[in-house]
This record gives sequence, C-alpha cells and structure tokens, in this order.
Amino acid sequence: MIIAAVSDIHSPRNYELFVRSIDNLTDKIDLFVLAGDIVDQGNVDEYQKIINAFFGKVNCPKIACFGNSEYGKEQTDKIKIRYSNEIVFLDDESIILEIQGKKIGIVGTKGSLDRPTYWQYKNIPGIEEEYRNRVNKVKELLNGLDTDLKILVTHYAPTYKILEGENINAYPELGSQLMEDAILQTKPNLVICGHAHKGKKIVRVDSVPVFNAGIVLNGRILTIDTEKDLKFGLERFI
Repeated sequence: MIIAAVSDIHSPRNYELFVRSIDNLTDKIDLFVLAGDIVDQGNVDEYQKIINAFFGKVNCPKIACFGNSEYGKEQTDKIKIRYSNEIVFLDDESIILEIQGKKIGIVGTKGSLDRPTYWQYKNIPGIEEEYRNRVNKVKELLNGLDTDLKILVTHYAPTYKILEGENINAYPELGSQLMEDAILQTKPNLVICGHAHKGKKIVRVDSVPVFNAGIVLNGRILTIDTEKDLKFGLERFI
C-alpha cells in the first residue's frame, strides 16, 4: 500500500509547492493523509483550493487531522461541514478503512504538548488537562483497533526525537513525551506528524516509524510504501 502524506502547507503560503508536488506524484496512491496546518490563520475558504488540487489526480480515501493553524473549534467545525464529502476529518477519532483487502485503522488527533504555549495558557482555560486527556484518548482509540495496520496521525510532534534541529528549549511547546509513551504502549505500525518545520524527517520510537510530513522540510509530498518503509533494520534490505 502506498500512503501519501503532507502537513504544514499553510495555504496560501506553500500552496504552489503543494500543487507541484501533486503533479509530480508517480505512484498510485492508496491513502492520502493531511497532518494539519493545511491552511493558514484559520482561513476556512483556503481549504477549497487544496481539494481542487486533488481533482483528477488523487482518487483515494483522504484522511486529515487539524493543526494549530486551523485555529479553534469554530473554524474546524466549518471545515468539517463544508468539506467532509471530500475528506474525512479525525478530531480525536478513529476510522477503519478497507484497502487492498486489508483493514486499516487510523486514529487522528491534533496531538498534545507537554507545555502549552503562552497564548494557549492565556486564552484556553484547562488546556493542560485537555492535552493530558487527549493522550489518554489516543491510547484508548489505538487499543480499540483490531486491524491489519494501525496508523496514528497527529499534528504536534509525538516524540522529542523528531524535533532535533528545532530550539531544544522549545521542545515542550512543540511536542509531547507523553504521546511518545502512548506510542510505546500501543505500538501502532506507523505514525505521521507535522509541526516541526526544522525537525527530522523520520525517527523510530522503539520499532515504530514516525514520519514528519512537513512539505517544506521534505520539499514534496511524502510517500510511504508500507511493504518496504515500515520494516525495521536489516529487514528493509531482505
């Protein structure tokens, strides 16, 4: 199965790069994942341009989580209402798809931060508890999947390992070690994230591969071959 993944388009900022990347896709895509910050500054209307870019080029299920640049519930609810016919939005939710005769379980979440940003502290009451609850919800959802493949899609970095290249003092405001613990406990087959514009492209949490789908970081839409790219160590060369 071939998965295409992208995050941090911040449309219109990186929209042209996204369109070129769509045009340059050569594999037949079985699943397309959008890992948050697809539009900039809560611009709901900008999402239509993203959907238009898929037309006639990407004909497969499309799954998305929200990022911090989609802003709050008012904007994300509008995005869901307008565009849910084209994209399935997972907001601390899960879905099971059948692709190539296999059951694919996907959990989607904005993710968690170990230390909320100053703006979040000032403007979102109870944000620390919300982040803790979200980690527990992700664990519950992943443990509840009985599928051939389990995928976690989260915007915020789910491990500090993938933040290498960012300011180390900012790690708690970019990602979550608690989410890393959730990955260790539930062992999804694959994690896709974004948010860390200067982070690493791929790391492993124990045996679990974590891919950063940032479009500027990768210079393109990321493609993942589940038959090759999820293998560990020497297995990839056998």
